[in-house]
Amino acid sequence: MPHDHHQMSGSPELLAPAGSPEALAAAVAAGADAVYLAGQRFGARHYAANFSDEELESAVGYAHLHGVRVYVTVNVLVRDAELPGVARYLLHLYELGVDAVLVQDIGVAALAREIVPDLTLHASTQMAIHNREGVARAAREGLSRVVLARELTLAEIEDIAADAEARGIGIEVFAHGALCYCYSGQCLLSSVIGGRSGNRGMCAQPCRKPYRLVTAATDEYGRPKDLRARPGSDRYLLSTRDLSVYPRLGLLARAPVASLKIEGRMRSVEYVATVTDIYRRALDAIAAGEDWSPSREDMRDLALAFNREFTEGYILGARDIMARDRPGNRGVPLGTVTGYDPRRQEATVRLTGDLVPRSGDGLAFCTDDPDRDAGAVVRGTPPVRSGTVRLSVPAPVDVGARVFLTKSADLEERAKQIMKRHLQPLLLDVTVAWEEGTPCLEAVVDPDGGEPLRVRYRSDLAMEPARSRPLTGEQIAEQLTKTGGTPFAIRNLTLRYPGGLFSPLGELNRVRRAFLGRVEESVLAARRPGEDAVRAARERAGTAIAGLQRTAGAHRNPRLPSVSVYTDTLEGAEAAVRGGARTVYLEVCAPGIFEEAAAVFREGGADLVWKWPSVTRRTFLDAATPLLPSLYDAGVRGVMVSGLGAADAVRRAEPRMALYGAAGLNLWNHRTAAELAPLFLRCTASPELPADDLAGLAALAGDIPELEVLVQGNVEAMVTEDRLAAAVAGEGFLGIQDGRNRVFPLRSDSEGRTYIANAVETSLIDRLPRIAGMGIDAVAIDARGRGPRYAAEMTRLYRAGIDAVARGETGALPGLKDEIKRRALGGITGGHFVRGIEE
Repeated sequence: MPHDHHQMSGSPELLAPAGSPEALAAAVAAGADAVYLAGQRFGARHYAANFSDEELESAVGYAHLHGVRVYVTVNVLVRDAELPGVARYLLHLYELGVDAVLVQDIGVAALAREIVPDLTLHASTQMAIHNREGVARAAREGLSRVVLARELTLAEIEDIAADAEARGIGIEVFAHGALCYCYSGQCLLSSVIGGRSGNRGMCAQPCRKPYRLVTAATDEYGRPKDLRARPGSDRYLLSTRDLSVYPRLGLLARAPVASLKIEGRMRSVEYVATVTDIYRRALDAIAAGEDWSPSREDMRDLALAFNREFTEGYILGARDIMARDRPGNRGVPLGTVTGYDPRRQEATVRLTGDLVPRSGDGLAFCTDDPDRDAGAVVRGTPPVRSGTVRLSVPAPVDVGARVFLTKSADLEERAKQIMKRHLQPLLLDVTVAWEEGTPCLEAVVDPDGGEPLRVRYRSDLAMEPARSRPLTGEQIAEQLTKTGGTPFAIRNLTLRYPGGLFSPLGELNRVRRAFLGRVEESVLAARRPGEDAVRAARERAGTAIAGLQRTAGAHRNPRLPSVSVYTDTLEGAEAAVRGGARTVYLEVCAPGIFEEAAAVFREGGADLVWKWPSVTRRTFLDAATPLLPSLYDAGVRGVMVSGLGAADAVRRAEPRMALYGAAGLNLWNHRTAAELAPLFLRCTASPELPADDLAGLAALAGDIPELEVLVQGNVEAMVTEDRLAAAVAGEGFLGIQDGRNRVFPLRSDSEGRTYIANAVETSLIDRLPRIAGMGIDAVAIDARGRGPRYAAEMTRLYRAGIDAVARGETGALPGLKDEIKRRALGGITGGHFVRGIEE
């Protein structure tokens, strides 16, 4: 029996991807409770087909008529110049009656609250929310659901759900599909390598490329010398497996989560149909109290749909997250090559299971060297003789190569059957009465389990008294109950027919079609805001857009920035102060160092700030926050954080402590700056911003918070739970080298997470006149892992550059840039400040 799309009691919502109108139809047919999709603007899957404005309106109507909710992604970071367009788009989505909008940018969330306050907002996983403070902050900011970071465990999720401040907010988790190597929303690797930003939906997936692990001793500037490859055969060091919680779905179905999400807006329609159907049937069985256990056939179909090998993920405590041997679809094992005939171009394959290749199947022939892998499509179903088949393969394949079924014609046929299912109609109770010969129809429909909806329709048909053969009630009922091709079925029909009237049957059919059209309009209108609400939202949007446009030419007063330095040692901190740093962000895991450092900072007139890791989960927060009062008393004047949850944890533990925002806050526009201002003394602008956008942000942000720009160092491009760096710690320099021999430095934090930095060092010393002209308050040098000499000399060089700008002697800057080149790791680049990002 087709699923009725209304959530069963106690069962989490099943949320399916819809990368195209066809995928939407597949998700609805397969039993999704809700779908998430994007228009052609402001969505984090730029390379999916996505929906035009007309398709989006049709999609919302189609889903709503079948009881399915629609969530639209507006989950990219947004420039100031784009905010008016975002405002118009949010208004459009509100008018369409979408059920929720997913956001990443907190400035966009603030704009939505201003323009369309009753539009439901969800925090995208791109917000990287990973602690209960972050969830509580989202709840206070008016978001009704949080899609948690994929890295959280079920125990952490249960802890968050039990927190009093987080209650009432829905928790959504990923259940199936691709895993990102990096915490979502914190990944700049695609951006720094090729200008294609994951924060703009343009990720080029460099994590699926080959790399080799390299180590080296370091010179006096922390640079590698005499690089050597670390032994090991794995080449795809950053490639993750695919998530599948299906084997333990019963555990998650009973967890305090509102929604289980299937990833896959870039996947095929058949993938969406297959995966959604399997999870739907399993969740229904669990909700019905059946003794459900995972089906071997379903597991195989999930693998056939797409897999890079499955893992139960961080959420269920799995350790097998990575698939470092190859990055692509694994399919399902079919057999092993026992021979190859080059004349016939045929491979002999011994089958190892009960799968038999058939015409239209896709095959992969895999060896220990992924470069030697081959593919083939089966043409005609080959006979099986003594457990072997002969398969046409254009390229030679090695004896012993493993053969995998990567595309199944059988599975695609079953997926097509799912998509052809008859969808359960909306049931109508219809009463027809006649007023002076005119049929007047009323339908009662219960479209979403809420208040029944009454729809009245007075037709324009005037039935005449019959001259010879009046229509019977049975004839009228037969015409009025024909609902084929509509989303409705008439459950009860009550006719108050006086009798003795006549009309051509075609006229009754016309009345029926007009009536059902009116019912459809009414059902959809009930899911959209009313005229008064839309009118008020349009007025608010007009006011907001006018305000945004008025500020477009604003300017901030020029100022000479101070110099800040990131370092991870006491010696580096002391060297930075000697070089003239005004602020030092010290990232260490031994807080006792701060008391020793404080005296040096008092003498040097510099501010000492404890830099927290980019990710601050429960273990870290519980250890760090009790230390804050004593550290403040010892002379530590601030904490730098990358998330609002961590900021709230600091504020609660020690209100005197100033807060500094790291680049992980993703500050792209002045609306975000306005949201951060009440909490932060200073915030770092996103390193992805081009110069013109940065100037606009500085102009519009006002003087609070202060703005800082990263001007020197290898930009932090990834933070991951993978212990790649920690596993080989203590070997001096550690990095990964790509196919173009670029070396990306690695480091690990106090909890073992790996950080990957850009292979080329950002250097903006020659751009200091422009930066000062923007009114930027501080420029930052990232000297982590580079030693005290680098920290001291880079600080001195930037102090000299700022002094040259102050004197108007900018001709000195090229010489200073040459000095920096001699100390840089991997060369230097102007980065996004100069090049911008690909659009």
